[in-house]
Amino acid sequence: MDKKVTSIHITKALSSSMIVDLIDEYPDLEEITCAPSVYDRTSQTYIDALKEVGINVKKKYEWGAKSKSNGIEFYVVKLSNEGMTARQISQKLDISLNRVYYLLKKGKANFDNRKRKHDHSEIKRLKSEGWSAKEIADKLDMPIRSVYYILNKK
Repeated sequence: MDKKVTSIHITKALSSSMIVDLIDEYPDLEEITCAPSVYDRTSQTYIDALKEVGINVKKKYEWGAKSKSNGIEFYVVKLSNEGMTARQISQKLDISLNRVYYLLKKGKANFDNRKRKHDHSEIKRLKSEGWSAKEIADKLDMPIRSVYYILNKK
């Protein structure tokens, strides 16, 4: 709990219990900012009461959620370019696999340099030799849906 905070931004309309909690948590509070839509949903009685105790409530628009990556996207792309798979990056950096994929896409990583999990040319070769998708999946120990995906990929 930081006692020196004098200004906070809220994302919900003020209620009496919320006001009490804020004053308890931030005794030096002088200003509460909120989006115009939140301000419009807040009772004018609460805004006036806060003004009487020296706390101003102001409209301030904060554009969307702030990035939580802290520059990690550059590191994710660097590791990817060094040949690490998304799963390896996820484990190394202790972040979710979905987050790794998001950061790779956001960082405009070159996905062509990733090693493929399965040898596409081998799968296509076996198919041209007359093997069924089920036989290919069994031989290469891979899911049959992956075989179908590779074979149907344009």
